[in-house]
Amino acid sequence: MPTGHTDAQRRERILTAALDFIAEEGIQSVSHRKIAARAGVPLGSMTYYFSGMDELLRAAFRHFMDHIMSVFDAHLRTPADPDQARQAVADLVYVLSTGDRRDVVLTQELCTLSARRPAYRELTNEWMRRSRVHLEKHFDPDTSRQLTALITGLILHHTLSRQVHDQALTVEAISRITTTARSSH
Repeated sequence: MPTGHTDAQRRERILTAALDFIAEEGIQSVSHRKIAARAGVPLGSMTYYFSGMDELLRAAFRHFMDHIMSVFDAHLRTPADPDQARQAVADLVYVLSTGDRRDVVLTQELCTLSARRPAYRELTNEWMRRSRVHLEKHFDPDTSRQLTALITGLILHHTLSRQVHDQALTVEAISRITTTARSSH
């Protein structure tokens, strides 16, 4: 892994290392030294790319949010009608709650950080806004807001539950919210 001044991927490696570390050890264990070691970069690189821990955490969680929004986009860009959109939302919940455990843990870490430190709420508010943008391609704004809350709650519930994920129940919950509301298309 190159670490010299010509290392164009250094910042990316730092962000990935920070997210991996947070997913494995928790945000309370993060330090510049630990992230630099994990990324395989000199400790001085941390302050070269980020003015402090808050800037690093914001950049890492923005990077993670971009990844999650690409998952939203993959599921919600092609539905042609409300029924397909409902199924796409259910599939999205399933993928986000049963897929990469790292993503689920990082989502919870960001939510916890935002609950404890109001300065990070800008990130969770941006996350919710970007989620609604994808949902509003298929549903009205109020329904999209309700779906955003449902998606977050279902992911948390499915992640923590010992019961097998029941996708039919997810589809039913989505249908209850969306069939009583006006469709935007």
